Amino acid sequence: MSLKLEHENNLPAHIGIIMDGNGRWATNQNMKRLLGHIQGVETVRSIVEVCVRLKIAHLTLYTFSQENWQRPKEEINDLMSLLSSSLKNELEKLNRNNIALKVVGKLEDLPAKLQTLIMEVIESTKNNTGLVLTLALSYGGRQEIVDAINKIIASNNEYIDEEIFKNYLYAPTMPDPDLIIRTGGESRLSNFLLWQSAYSEIYVSKKNWPEFAEDDLISALNDFGQRKRKYGKVLS
Repeated sequence: MSLKLEHENNLPAHIGIIMDGNGRWATNQNMKRLLGHIQGVETVRSIVEVCVRLKIAHLTLYTFSQENWQRPKEEINDLMSLLSSSLKNELEKLNRNNIALKVVGKLEDLPAKLQTLIMEVIESTKNNTGLVLTLALSYGGRQEIVDAINKIIASNNEYIDEEIFKNYLYAPTMPDPDLIIRTGGESRLSNFLLWQSAYSEIYVSKKNWPEFAEDDLISALNDFGQRKRKYGKVLS
């Protein structure tokens, strides 16, 4: 039986997800790690559909971190091929569901053909007005902050506050995530949206990403809906 959404008037506008556990899930099933990533793509499809249905404004997925470049070359090649095929296969559905695709990270680190494909999908979906689906690719939160500082130095800007600093991040107009979900049972951010997550609510699921389903997302949203967000203040 599907879980009921308990707090329909208190949903996060922006959800970030650290999609952990693809390889672990495959190993537990005595499968090759690639099959875990393939199943993880199916989970992405399912969770995106739920977010569209619930009218979530922003969903950001930690798709490939800078640290992931340290993985075996064969696995990296498999991941790049899987990302490419997924983008090609999903473009029509993105437009049909009014989803705009965006990317944060060091896009220039990716294979040239994949860069071109990503830009084509971004261009094709840029006028869509529904869910903004952002993929964090070759992304690192510390690197984003360092890159922002270097841009500020180059700009000769003599005064910096938080609002000005935000303008130098990879996606200045992206709102901070209200909720960050991490699957796989680990309780850490792993260099994901470090600046933006200062006051994000964090929800950890013990399920690996390939087995994370609609009910698990609803559980996270129900948990979020009952939290009191004080931002350092005392609520009366």
